[in-house]
Amino acid sequence: QIDYTGTDPSSPCNKCLNVSWDSTPPCTCTINFTLEHSFESNVFMYYGLSNFYQNHRRYVKSRDDSQLNGDNSSLLNPSKECEPYRTNEDKPIAPCGAIANSMFNDTLELYRIENNTRTPIPLIKKGIAWWTDKNVKFRNPTGDGNNLTALFQGTTKPINWPKPVYMLDSEPDNNGFINEDFIVWMRTAALPTFRKLYRLIERKNNLQPTLQAGTYSLDITYNYPVHSFDGRKRMILSTISWMGGKNPFLGIAYITVGSICFFLGVVLLIIHHKYGNRNTSADIPN
Repeated sequence: QIDYTGTDPSSPCNKCLNVSWDSTPPCTCTINFTLEHSFESNVFMYYGLSNFYQNHRRYVKSRDDSQLNGDNSSLLNPSKECEPYRTNEDKPIAPCGAIANSMFNDTLELYRIENNTRTPIPLIKKGIAWWTDKNVKFRNPTGDGNNLTALFQGTTKPINWPKPVYMLDSEPDNNGFINEDFIVWMRTAALPTFRKLYRLIERKNNLQPTLQAGTYSLDITYNYPVHSFDGRKRMILSTISWMGGKNPFLGIAYITVGSICFFLGVVLLIIHHKYGNRNTSADIPN
């Protein structure tokens, strides 16, 4: 995990700490780090946020699923649940709501440093969203042709976004409402400290690890402000084994529930042993 919030004065990202949504030009910083061990299989690159409450009731409701599913009438007349991010300058916002308005928009690039030479690590941006989200829940508006600029005509971008939704990507199958970065963000987190999948690093062959042990650098285009609410940002590299990913939650939950059941079993056994052999006859002596 690499924390790049920049609260530490010695951090290269400290100069970007008070960045705003519309900072021009965007603030950039670079953090060097070392991998002590190689990553053998496919690597998952996440961004993590702390003290960000995506589970707030009004925040969770602030979206229009019909609009996100490509309904043309909802595109121009979003749900009132999106207030106050429903319209801007008398134009409907697409996508509307607080969730979309606060979409994470830092750009992360990874490089390997060897002999003072920086080699970029290919980061795959497709395949990071759930299949049901990408193919069922999110759809672009329909109309004549596939020109998204024309299909989104009459709408405006969310207030905090630097560009409209139809300019999120240059590839047609990853643009608009079906952009996978957008889809991942719209699946809200249950806890205030969370991570979301950002990119994939695929293993090229079985002879070399995906990421060799050594020195790397993380180039950050710092757009997302978190200092105002004491939030923190981090980049996480993770991999999986044949047993899956390293997540202690299920193990802790099983041990906790098992311990409670064992304790209650002992208590009930003692109660049964002490009181279970009593004469329960209701006969009244003469």
